[in-house]
Amino acid sequence: MTEPTVLWEIDAILGEGPVWVAAENAVYWVDIFSDHVHRYSFADGAKQTWTFEERVTSVSPRQGGGFVASVRDGFAKVDFENNSIEPIDLMEADIANNRFNDGKVDAQGRYWAGTMDVEQTAKSGSLYRMDADMSVHKMDDGYIITNGPAFNKDGSIMYHTETLGGVVYAFDLSSDGSISNKRVFTEFNEAEVGLPDGMTVDSDDHLWVAHFGGSRITRYSPTGEIVDVIKMPVPNITSCTFVGDALDTMVITTARVGIDEDDLPNYPQAGSLFICKPGVTGLPTPLFAG
Repeated sequence: MTEPTVLWEIDAILGEGPVWVAAENAVYWVDIFSDHVHRYSFADGAKQTWTFEERVTSVSPRQGGGFVASVRDGFAKVDFENNSIEPIDLMEADIANNRFNDGKVDAQGRYWAGTMDVEQTAKSGSLYRMDADMSVHKMDDGYIITNGPAFNKDGSIMYHTETLGGVVYAFDLSSDGSISNKRVFTEFNEAEVGLPDGMTVDSDDHLWVAHFGGSRITRYSPTGEIVDVIKMPVPNITSCTFVGDALDTMVITTARVGIDEDDLPNYPQAGSLFICKPGVTGLPTPLFAG
């Protein structure tokens, strides 16, 4: 395993949601609190940033071209050429203290994304699924901060996080998109390892979980055993994904939010995009089917 190094030194407030776009040989990721979407090209090292009037919290490429996203209040189409957003369904526009957070597409091309309470006190967050026909379905609720999700290799299990509660859940996922058998996959002791944030699954069906406030990423076996740890030089690790032709490289997003102003000089790379070779490969990035 190689040590994590900075791929893009940037002071993202809340870097999140890296997604590999193989057709472009590039990774996209968001800075939620800055209303930014970033793109790093592995072909030539080019960096690009878009600023939107709408808060973008995750993005996904579409099978027919273009992108969809989770935005503050729901799902939307994103046009990077024209720097515009077209709402699809803003199902939480009437919940003033909620916003969408992390999101990801499953192997069937369905987009899953969850919401959270911005005050981080109320269990007002829900998990939604958007299908190829753009219909949206509430799948679970009772969260303060949702994160993830991630899906195992054969698509039969979905992992989803209640960050503030320190719990990563597993669900049975059916081919029709229904979920059942919600159970605790692993729990975090915040004082020791921070809180669980974004996730990804590798080709060996192991789950990698980013630790917000824990300066690490942990690899879990399908039965929940810790089998590896990547130690990071900054505290707040938000998500990770596999990139590259061989999917043998991991990119890692981080955040400056939550670090005390007096401590920030000790972590000059906080908010940057990191890269490492963890010694395993990842799974291809599914495209949204709509």
